[in-house]
Amino acid sequence: MPRHLIKRYTPNAASVREHKYLKHLGSWLHDENLWHLNRRSVSGAVAAGLFWAMIPIPSQMVTSAITAIICRINLPISVGLVWLTNPFTMPPVFYFNYKIGTWLLGEPADIGEFQLSLEWIAAEIGAIWKPLYAGSFVTGVVLAIVGYLAMRGFWRWNVIKRYQDRRARRRRLKVAAANRTEAD
Repeated sequence: MPRHLIKRYTPNAASVREHKYLKHLGSWLHDENLWHLNRRSVSGAVAAGLFWAMIPIPSQMVTSAITAIICRINLPISVGLVWLTNPFTMPPVFYFNYKIGTWLLGEPADIGEFQLSLEWIAAEIGAIWKPLYAGSFVTGVVLAIVGYLAMRGFWRWNVIKRYQDRRARRRRLKVAAANRTEAD
């Protein structure tokens, strides 16, 4: 079941509650729903994590954690998925979001010659922020919906597969038991 795989890579509730920087959050982290691994909680966490990963803000992990606490979904998964956009993946992801935004708003996708400097960013931010955030929002919503449905479907498929495996194992045991009684 996906639960065993997820549990292996996520921190347990007690270690997070006792962390020296997180102790001040007190009762907010004591909600058991933030740590449950069930279809609803994990699917919601995947949706929240994917959505906030697409939004270009400096506090993606914090907003994802707040969303998890408010929606009572799995906190570690929600925060962990935000790292899909890391320093290596941010440029192509946000450029893709920008291109989607220019297409949605009907604006030209000309940002001039790119230079990796604060001066260039300060000069161009006025021209690129609307398409960037529009594209990021749409991409985030689409990814959240797809991630939510994919996780729900994967979880259901896994439960059905395990049920079918148990039924097949029981049938084999019955047949083996019947064969033993016939042999006796």
